Amino acid sequence: MAKTKILVIDDEKLLRWSLEQNLSRDGYQVITVEKGLDGLTIFREESPDITLLDIHLPDISGITVLEGLKEINKDAVVIMITAFGDVQTAVKTIKLGAHDFVEKPFNMDKLKIIIQKALETCSLRKEVSQFRSQLSSRYGFDSIIGQSAPIKRILGLIEKVSRSDATTVLMQGESGTGKDLVAKVIHYQSARMEKPFIEINCTALPENLIESELFGYEKGAFTDARAMKKGLFELADRGTIYLDEIADMKLSTQAKLLKVIENKSFKRVGGIKDIEVDLRIIAATNKGLDEEVKRGNFREDLYYRLKVVPIWLPPLRERTEDILLLARYFIDAFNREFRKNVKGLSKDTEKLFLEYHWPGNVRELKNVIERAMILENEELILPEHLPLELCTDNCDGSEKTDVDVKLPSGGLDIEKVEKELIRQALDTTRGNQTKAAKLLNLSRDTLRYRMQKFGFLPEKE
Repeated sequence: MAKTKILVIDDEKLLRWSLEQNLSRDGYQVITVEKGLDGLTIFREESPDITLLDIHLPDISGITVLEGLKEINKDAVVIMITAFGDVQTAVKTIKLGAHDFVEKPFNMDKLKIIIQKALETCSLRKEVSQFRSQLSSRYGFDSIIGQSAPIKRILGLIEKVSRSDATTVLMQGESGTGKDLVAKVIHYQSARMEKPFIEINCTALPENLIESELFGYEKGAFTDARAMKKGLFELADRGTIYLDEIADMKLSTQAKLLKVIENKSFKRVGGIKDIEVDLRIIAATNKGLDEEVKRGNFREDLYYRLKVVPIWLPPLRERTEDILLLARYFIDAFNREFRKNVKGLSKDTEKLFLEYHWPGNVRELKNVIERAMILENEELILPEHLPLELCTDNCDGSEKTDVDVKLPSGGLDIEKVEKELIRQALDTTRGNQTKAAKLLNLSRDTLRYRMQKFGFLPEKE
């Protein structure tokens, strides 16, 4: 395991020797230099974990060196060493990005505690940086799977949006079309990616709490307000707020949201001070907001304020050329997750996927693949591995026929009906499974799957 590397930049020879001896005994690798310019050179070459930097150096000031270190690595962890009575200058270095400072003559044990805390900070920063890098990779432009014309148009649009200063985006589309994914791609591929992405479900927030959750409150604003609390809009400053199901937001809250967008500021509940924020607001809904405006359920002024950059996500049935591509993507993902080796879809399953109307869109497709791979162990996903609604009357690829069936007023158990129809088909054909399957417009494999399901066959026949 590599040793933690500490760079000491100080013009006092005895101090450099003392630090090197003491810190080396604690397992640190210590590099010492006398001058600031040499320190900058060593910093570039060695990339130390911690730098101990004297404010007064023989060639250039420690403040200049600090600024140089931060230019090389903005996350550099620097502890300033200052003479007694020079605290004011040391405080200035904190504002410039120094982690902490110690005064000469200093206690070695105290310095070691400061170094340890600085290392913890350094470790945390690395973890945060890695996490952000993972998010940026996970929500890259290539995470939106598709080769259809609508998807190509959307990709071109969100690339422009993510790289722009556009502060309001409105996404509309059916449930399951991937609005949350697009919102995250816009955020994590933008200059705001290092700042928070906060998702708010407008349906889930109770009306009596939504204002305090969004805007925060001051101590004493109401009975239970025992301390000041920042709201989600304040916490997301310089980042992105994702307002899911915006159509369900109450009219009273819509007015407050409009004011925030226009003024870029708000007051906490019970507060008198304006709090300025820099936010990108991405709103999403599966309802037609223009119709909601006509019905009086949504403010017209807010609708047009949000609609600066409108994005319409098409349903899966309007991008059929992407269905098999998405299925392959989900199979590969679940192969890794479940440690399986499913090769793909059978030809019959592919036909079913392309003919099905997918009311739940991409989310439904993903769930169908996941279910099949959890429950089955075949190399290919077959029609009998699919939910009933994908297979009924269509598993052999034949066209559906019109059937005059009326639902009884008291309802019925569809599984009992299915079982009875299979029994009648087998009785009519005297147990000939091929003929029974033809009568039911099913493939023979699907019929056998249903027969096993309803107990007409032994489980391992």
